[in-house]
Amino acid sequence: MTTNSWNSKVSINSTLPLQAKTLKLRDKWMEFQGSKNWEGLLDPLDDGLRDEILRYGEFVDATYRCFDFDTSSPDYATCRYQKSSMLTQCGLENTGYKVTKSLHATSGVQLPNWTEKMPSWVSTQSSWIGYVAVCQDKNEIARLGRRDVVIAYRGTATCMEWLENLRATLTCLPGDMSPDNCQSMVQSGLLSLYTSTTDSRPSLQDSIRDEINKILQKYADEPLSITVTGHSLGAALATLTAHDITTTFKHAPLVTVVSFGGPRVGNKNFRCQLEKSGTKVLRIVNSDDPITKVPGFVVEENSTAAGLSNWLQRRVEDTQWVYAEIGKELRLSSRDCPQLSNGSVATCHDLKTYLHLVDNFVSSNCPLRATAKRVLDRAQEEKQQLFV
Repeated sequence: MTTNSWNSKVSINSTLPLQAKTLKLRDKWMEFQGSKNWEGLLDPLDDGLRDEILRYGEFVDATYRCFDFDTSSPDYATCRYQKSSMLTQCGLENTGYKVTKSLHATSGVQLPNWTEKMPSWVSTQSSWIGYVAVCQDKNEIARLGRRDVVIAYRGTATCMEWLENLRATLTCLPGDMSPDNCQSMVQSGLLSLYTSTTDSRPSLQDSIRDEINKILQKYADEPLSITVTGHSLGAALATLTAHDITTTFKHAPLVTVVSFGGPRVGNKNFRCQLEKSGTKVLRIVNSDDPITKVPGFVVEENSTAAGLSNWLQRRVEDTQWVYAEIGKELRLSSRDCPQLSNGSVATCHDLKTYLHLVDNFVSSNCPLRATAKRVLDRAQEEKQQLFV
């Protein structure tokens, strides 16, 4: 069980005057959103960027707090709160954001007839998976340097979502999401959750497009950013959502993904299309989390030079199991944290573990603040012994 130290984090910058911190964020927000691909900000981790990552992590945490996990409840797989009170119920009433849209994902898996005899929650096709929130507070907009739109997704929760996770082969994006060619491919189950509909529920894709269209029209004359964030399955959906926004809306503002513990999403053509569109992806990865290493496998860019022939490489890619790593990576490790070093797979993948690691990470040479403190204490002790 990890502690929520990130809720009461102490940053090096916490001693700075509020005005100085405000100016720093307002002046650097585009860099924090990836305009320069986070160069010089990740190792060591910039404290301003750390605060932003943790802030978006709290929006993702709210998706879990809102979701009804009780399979015996008639409201299973729905949001427990109304839009107007959602963030308040999750302790985020002071963020300055207002939820404008609840989001639902639908599975396209067709179950066999015999499953009708099983409990209804087993075959729940559509489920609440997140929300869209827009910053409305003038003071917060001034602090951020722009009006920010957040799209937040939770991870896998229902049986149907787990079944979609198992559909791990790559499939071509539809024409409206890949206008150039059909070489861009993503995980089959992920695309299904994003594009499937029911008679009573629009697809997640349609909900996103409709809401973003309204937001872009309403705030057309303002500095704007769109941040798509999520954990686990939600991290993969965040990447696909960001791609869809930049493909659909030709004059979209800066679109940034901040993902936690996400699986692989698509092939190298999908990655190239993301980069071409200007979508920025920051992946927070725990090297001890197996979910970040699936599905499929990755063929390195220099594999041909290493002995894998062009012919063989093409045959391998034709299997529809060759994925590509996407975006910029902030790599952390549970092993660097004494409280987590012996944690289970579930602990390594837990969102709170990720937030705890982000809150304490310093650099690759000095992974955690606790480590840094021990190093300083040891140096001070040696200095005192030398003086004696």
